[in-house]
Amino acid sequence: MNLINRLTKGMGREIGLLVTLFLMIAIFALIDPIYLSPGNLLDIVDQSTINGILAIGITFVIITGGIDLSIGSIMAIVIVSVGWFLTKQGMNPILAIILGILLGAVIGLFNGLLVTKFKLQPFIATLATMSAFRGVAYIITNGWPVLDIPQNYRDMMDGDLVGNFPISIPILLAFAIISHIILKKTRTGTFVFSIGGNEEATRLSGINVDFTKMVTYALCGVGAALAGMVMLARLGTGEPAAGQGYELYAIAAAAIGGTSLAGGKGSILGTLLGALILSALKTGLVVVGVDSFWQYIATGSIIAVAAYFEIIQSKFSGFGKRLS
Repeated sequence: MNLINRLTKGMGREIGLLVTLFLMIAIFALIDPIYLSPGNLLDIVDQSTINGILAIGITFVIITGGIDLSIGSIMAIVIVSVGWFLTKQGMNPILAIILGILLGAVIGLFNGLLVTKFKLQPFIATLATMSAFRGVAYIITNGWPVLDIPQNYRDMMDGDLVGNFPISIPILLAFAIISHIILKKTRTGTFVFSIGGNEEATRLSGINVDFTKMVTYALCGVGAALAGMVMLARLGTGEPAAGQGYELYAIAAAAIGGTSLAGGKGSILGTLLGALILSALKTGLVVVGVDSFWQYIATGSIIAVAAYFEIIQSKFSGFGKRLS
């Protein structure tokens, strides 16, 4: 019992999310038993990979008290660029993937520079780059999609690892594990939480706040790049319009997972569960035959409930501290 208590200490939000996920699955399974089939459950996880990777990347930025609205456009630039590397340059898929990750990091760093060195508000800075980056994606391809993505690349980023088990799931888990280690086991992660809690106090403590923020935006760019390359493999074409609106679902997954939009609070596991809940909800509504228009309302409602839960949790936390 003591071991269980130690393992679950400080994970109340994550446990609550896990219970919510299981309850959601149980409810949809009662409505239609096909929802509980192994193939459908695997599809729920697979459908959460792109949004999950995006959400993990943006979690770093949100914990610092920032935001990145440009991740969908970063996806588009990486998608068309990697597609161009593969089809026009005949590049080795592994090299193309490495360059795609580096490209995402560099674009993320550019956002970080706008926020730290040019002192733009994160919302304004990334709202501007959301439009600008999308324009770059269209310029690269002259508005046309990149066709005939090589099969070896597609197998590498979205093929089946064993049987029908998609390789995109291990990619998501690997990124989640690395991100968790950075956030929870390194000084950089400690600085990220400190900045979100009190940026001025962190700066006065001698921590390089600007550098840490740029690292978070670079990691966010890496997440967008990985998500974009999985999408490229899944669709088989590089669309400059790809990724539109994905930033909203990524922010939603992080918020549902307990990442405070005010900064200073969040976890990779929570974000991962948030992405799974959104995927389970969307798949469940499709299985039970709910019109797609209602899916938007359901998604918005669960985000609002998650935000309200955060307020209630904060009030109880403050009340508990006063009692102690």
